Amino acid sequence: MPIARAEIERIASAYTTRPVVAAIGSHSALDIADGAVAEGFRTLLLCQAGRELTYERYFRCVRDASGRAERGCVDEVWKFSKFSEAASPEAQERLRARSALLVPNRALSSYVSLDAIEGELRVPLVGSRNLLRLEERTERENYYTLLSAGGLPIPEAIADPKAIDGLVMVKLPHAARRLERGFFTCASPQEYAERSARLLRDGVIRAEDLAAARIERYVLGPVFNFNFFFSPLASRSDGLELLGVDERRESSLDGLVRLPASQQLSLPEGSQLPRYTVVGHGSLTVRESLLEEVFRLGERFVDVARERYPPGILGPFCLQTCIDADGSPTIFDVAVRIGGGTNIHLAAGHPYGNALWREPMSTGRRLAREISRAISDGRLAELLT
Repeated sequence: MPIARAEIERIASAYTTRPVVAAIGSHSALDIADGAVAEGFRTLLLCQAGRELTYERYFRCVRDASGRAERGCVDEVWKFSKFSEAASPEAQERLRARSALLVPNRALSSYVSLDAIEGELRVPLVGSRNLLRLEERTERENYYTLLSAGGLPIPEAIADPKAIDGLVMVKLPHAARRLERGFFTCASPQEYAERSARLLRDGVIRAEDLAAARIERYVLGPVFNFNFFFSPLASRSDGLELLGVDERRESSLDGLVRLPASQQLSLPEGSQLPRYTVVGHGSLTVRESLLEEVFRLGERFVDVARERYPPGILGPFCLQTCIDADGSPTIFDVAVRIGGGTNIHLAAGHPYGNALWREPMSTGRRLAREISRAISDGRLAELLT
């Protein structure tokens, strides 16, 4: 049974101290923590043992006697043997005792089951917890169905491998590293069979995932991930902001495309197929003549999310697109929470966010400022689910 929003409101209203901004220690946690410290909050990261030193040691927050941060951005680290234990009843009780507001990133919904997030995690989330399930392509209702309902452009789906008649992308998770991708491209039924067989043999993908994979026509063009923010505290006409744009750095794809074709073919057979494991991000801007269309897509997405999954988008979200030679964007992926590429702008801010706010404005800082404003105006419940 989903947790009622009224219950979360009661929990948050019982907090007796200034909230602490918390997140799972992975993905975009540094952006979340840096932005929170910049806006005067203390920060708490929930880490898995063996992966905590980045936060506990190298970005540990050092404060002066007055509490001003002089160095770093992570005030507190809690360690668990597994990330999933961060949602245990004991951990939830501790989080509520610390007046924690939990910012969902992809690590939360990857390491904690969606059933637990929706029905058991009695800690206020800054954002819409009922949207997180849409990111799973295997769900009957997912971001593709939401995008289609809003009339937003998505790649053409190919229902059967036998119908492949041109270059396609096959989307499925990596066999072992479930947070990563086992994607591959092919252009014919024969190539599909050959490439999938090789990836199955090498342990990159699983047969059950291949059976449920989405096959979609490949959109030729550069990738632009648009990092938006929607404020429920503003008027609807002023609620949508474009903060910045990023692109993924993927291994081994990015290494392969830097090689001439002859050298690609000289590689061992197992290295000739590109992998799509995200290992970093880069910053981009987009031609200004395209911005109105980008905003139009963002507005439509906000509207359809609110109509079908109220309260809809609360805070950051990301539309991941390819833009073709005609300047038309196609949305191939969606993050209904803070995106994975926002760390590229922590402290320095996003180009468009800076232009809008006239100061360095990263996604993490924009989120923390929204929390601060909501507290000051007595409207914190409007950000939480």
